[in-house]
Amino acid sequence: MKANLHGYHVRKWLAFVEDTLANETGELADGEPVRKVLLGAVVKNPYAGKFSANLDKLVENSSKLGAEFGRRLVDLAGKNEIVSYGKACVVGTQGEYEHGNALVTAAFADPVRNAVGGGKSWIPSTGKIGGPGTTIDVPLAHKNALYVRSHYDTITVALVDAPLPDEIVVLFASATRGRLHARLGGLKAEDVVGQDGLH
Repeated sequence: MKANLHGYHVRKWLAFVEDTLANETGELADGEPVRKVLLGAVVKNPYAGKFSANLDKLVENSSKLGAEFGRRLVDLAGKNEIVSYGKACVVGTQGEYEHGNALVTAAFADPVRNAVGGGKSWIPSTGKIGGPGTTIDVPLAHKNALYVRSHYDTITVALVDAPLPDEIVVLFASATRGRLHARLGGLKAEDVVGQDGLH
């Protein structure tokens, strides 16, 4: 199958934007609304149905795929700063979970991190094997410190026609602030600026 993006065959892109103006009880936002953005690419898996000790066909150009994710995420966020993020993959049933992980390593994630204005903490991640309609929760955490409780969150997605057995869905999500009315204490976002992101 012919490649159409930096050595990958991408069948489709998925983009989802959610603006939450009030919490579950109807209490209006304490400040700006939460904008969550989820971006996905449905990528042909060159290793579907076979074992390969070398996964370079997925890893080698993943930084370029990440740069495209970063560009699109920033566009979707608009004027809002991205302050938390996470990544995920869903691998079609002819593939291995390792194939999805090969597409979301640091080589992929670092260009996304750079595009959204940097970040000091590692990016939370999850993944699974599944078929069309599989639901996955993409975890979110503060980009500079994992232990900022107010920014622990998720965004859930399911694609009705992906992944096919020989595809991988690559996902990256972001948010422009923590949860509305977060009030469980702990480290605050404003206290981690300039730190190493692991406090």
